[in-house]
Amino acid sequence: MSRARPGMALDSRWKFSSAIALSLALAGCAGDGSIVGTAGSGGSSMGGSSATGGRKGTGGATASGGVSATGGRVETGGVTGTGGVTATGGAPAAGGASATGGRSATSSGGASAGGAAGGAGAASGGTSGMGAAGRGGAAGANGGDAFALVKALGFGTNIGNTFDNTTTWETGWGQPLVTQAYINGMASHGIDTVRVPVAWDTYSVSGKIDSAKLDRVKQVVNWVVGAGMYAIVNIHWDNGWIDNEKGNPPYKLTDAIKTKFASYWTQLGAGFSDVGHHLILEGMNEEGRWTTDGMPYGNPDIPPLNEMNQLFVTTVRGTGGYNATRTLLIAGFNTDIDKTCVSAFTVPTDPAGAGKLFLSLHYYTPYQFAILEDSTAFTTWGTAADEQQLTSLFDKAAAFSTERQIPIILGEFAVTTKRAMDVRTAWMTAVAKAAVSRGIVPVLWDTGSEISRSDGSFSAAFQPAFNSIK
Repeated sequence: MSRARPGMALDSRWKFSSAIALSLALAGCAGDGSIVGTAGSGGSSMGGSSATGGRKGTGGATASGGVSATGGRVETGGVTGTGGVTATGGAPAAGGASATGGRSATSSGGASAGGAAGGAGAASGGTSGMGAAGRGGAAGANGGDAFALVKALGFGTNIGNTFDNTTTWETGWGQPLVTQAYINGMASHGIDTVRVPVAWDTYSVSGKIDSAKLDRVKQVVNWVVGAGMYAIVNIHWDNGWIDNEKGNPPYKLTDAIKTKFASYWTQLGAGFSDVGHHLILEGMNEEGRWTTDGMPYGNPDIPPLNEMNQLFVTTVRGTGGYNATRTLLIAGFNTDIDKTCVSAFTVPTDPAGAGKLFLSLHYYTPYQFAILEDSTAFTTWGTAADEQQLTSLFDKAAAFSTERQIPIILGEFAVTTKRAMDVRTAWMTAVAKAAVSRGIVPVLWDTGSEISRSDGSFSAAFQPAFNSIK
């Protein structure tokens, strides 16, 4: 998802007929907006995307029966190397986390408060001092192999509807300011990866990323890394500029888009180049849905996506520092399983060599259950047909991962809070198990309904799903 989502709110960019949405969903469409209904002029709480970019959540009513796609982003990464954070909180020696698993610690464990986390000083206040030793140790020197990193990435979550909001930075969609207590709380409850979706374009001026915004995101990333977790940072949905949603013709990749995209990743690469390998950079969210017919959910045009994924990898590698070898997350076609796992999709050539890339997919299937909140919504899930659909899609993703030799991060999955708790738990548990059993990293889309924004504690619906794969 990429538009505001209050509980699980989805991207408000999806604004097409429910008939189109249904046909997509039946085809196995999932993701930040694989859905749409007619959206109203406001935000949807976990359903009904807003025609003007409202938020998505897991709770509220849709504007006019519209579908909202649940989403958000998370960046996963990790400090790697042979040194780890020094005992006094300094930069890592030779590349970040120690080869034996996790950062070296001060007397109290973890990176020192005010020292470096994975090679970068915290943007205001340093990293947390909670014991990070032993967490995320699979990264290995120079970022290690992506397949080997899967286990260390564990179970993740998104800080959704926050830095990805396109209204008012961080709090515009009703979320509180992110605190170190919240980040540390998630770590203490067992979260391994935190995805931080960011709407960089909204707050940039003439193509220049606001340095204060960059520093704030780095501060949160350093808190994540300092708490022993991995962070994922992306370019999230920003009013559709990457997809050229408002262009003429729409949904066509242009030279101007490529130039802007490369400029942002040059700036972001430079800004994060000193953060160690516990940070993963992700090219884009659920964008990359260019079509040959110019329709929002028309015939997928895969070559432009391949071109942009290659541009992302090449640009970030060129910014040096840890970026020369850090793990990167490339985009699937709208993060949809069926539309990504096709012969036309290619894995970028990576200057860092093999084994440094992940593929991003999302899962909100069936959308009538996971997202819809109007009279056409499915209120139950768990039939043999439901389970077979899930099995088939995850088998397809796993086979594609093996064929292309690229592991998968399921960057978003969630279900509206409008469903009964037991079926919500059943769906989240089934998705988490399907992912982990196939070597796919599950990352929950959350806007505070499943994980407390104060202390990182879990909801009664989410806790069993988390426990099921731990």
